[in-house]
Amino acid sequence: MENANEANRAELPLPPEPRPNKRRRKPRSPLYRNAVSMALLLVGSFLIAVSFNLFFLPNNIASGGVSGISVIVNYLADIKPAYTQWTLNIPLFLAGLAVFGGRFGIKTAVGSVVLPLFVLLTAHWAPPTHNPLLAAIYGGLGVGLGLGLVFRGQASTGGLDTAAQILHRFTGLRLGLAVATLDGLVILSAGILIAPENALYALIGLFVTSKTIDVVQTGLQTSKAAFIVTTQPDKVSQAVLIDLDRGLTKLQGEGGYTGQQRPVLMTVVGQNEVTRLKLLVQDADPGAFVIITNAAEVLGEGFHEPHPPAKPNVSDMPNVPWAPKGPRPGDERNNRKP
Repeated sequence: MENANEANRAELPLPPEPRPNKRRRKPRSPLYRNAVSMALLLVGSFLIAVSFNLFFLPNNIASGGVSGISVIVNYLADIKPAYTQWTLNIPLFLAGLAVFGGRFGIKTAVGSVVLPLFVLLTAHWAPPTHNPLLAAIYGGLGVGLGLGLVFRGQASTGGLDTAAQILHRFTGLRLGLAVATLDGLVILSAGILIAPENALYALIGLFVTSKTIDVVQTGLQTSKAAFIVTTQPDKVSQAVLIDLDRGLTKLQGEGGYTGQQRPVLMTVVGQNEVTRLKLLVQDADPGAFVIITNAAEVLGEGFHEPHPPAKPNVSDMPNVPWAPKGPRPGDERNNRKP
């Protein structure tokens, strides 16, 4: 009997040796982070200004915000957009400072001044196209790229975003809805005062801008999150951990009809690993229920590892929970015993 047990144990594949943890990157100093943030704000503002002057302004596309208002004013009164933007940005910033106090931030002040300055400095650049559809698409790409960099620097260019925050503060209107309402009013005004076609092109530009911001913020990762409901959790876990070499987390679920407790396995894989994952699960448990969904962004070992913060500054980012130090939950690969 003992020999049989030893033979059975010998047939089981041994789990791989735990990988040594990668050396954690040194936390960046506050000075470094502020310098990077300011650099992203300046580069992003420059890209916004260039895209505005090359695509939106020559084709009278007012895709929301203070820049959209400046397009309308330029069309009606031939006033340089930079002057209109300064005229609106500075009072809005002062109003935000009065409402929200010192936490409104120096970066918003810099963005409110620097963006119109870049618009003024690049005003003489010749537009590459007068096709409004191309202008809406490529202008939206450029503005979205610039805004994405600004947001990654935890900064703002001010403008109607400030007005939306004030509106949210005093009316309770959701911030996203407040921004959409103000942008919609600008686009509607462009449709009335310039031409209905321009409003339609502005909507295209706004859509492209929004999608580009998402890409800059979350990247082009093609990771997939998989949830596996199985009656053979050990076999499926072994397939994922050893054959696929991916980590997983075991959750506890309950059948809605039967009321029985069932384990739910959660894992994240690359897009090129989805087919192999499905085949491994099928071999381990043909009756398993598998849900595969997109993962917009994955942070952690095997995927993208961001720079750790030096010291969390709650006054700068009041709504961002910083990850605690220590091992990440769900990273069973480094905790398995050989």
